Amino acid sequence: MTATDVFAALGDPTRRQLLELIGEHAGGASASALAGRMPISRQAVTQHLAVLEEARLVARARRGREVMYTVQPEEIAEAAAWLSVRASCWRDRLDALRAEAESGV
Repeated sequence: MTATDVFAALGDPTRRQLLELIGEHAGGASASALAGRMPISRQAVTQHLAVLEEARLVARARRGREVMYTVQPEEIAEAAAWLSVRASCWRDRLDALRAEAESGV
């Protein structure tokens, strides 16, 4: 997966909310349990979970009759590291621009 896939998956507020809800359950959460806490159908939850899984933001494992989803923080950490580097570069550029503007050149 690429950072683009991760950002595309995280670009949807419903998927971000699902990640938050899954993260609240140490052992993971089922699609049914998640659907019970969301204003969307179980089918819609399952479709969003598929996108999150494709981006490797969640993993699923069968436990008895249920499929449990857990957050996979590695991809999130990688995207956060990329954002941190970009933020630092932009901060440096803006500081240089501010210094130039203040010098009157």
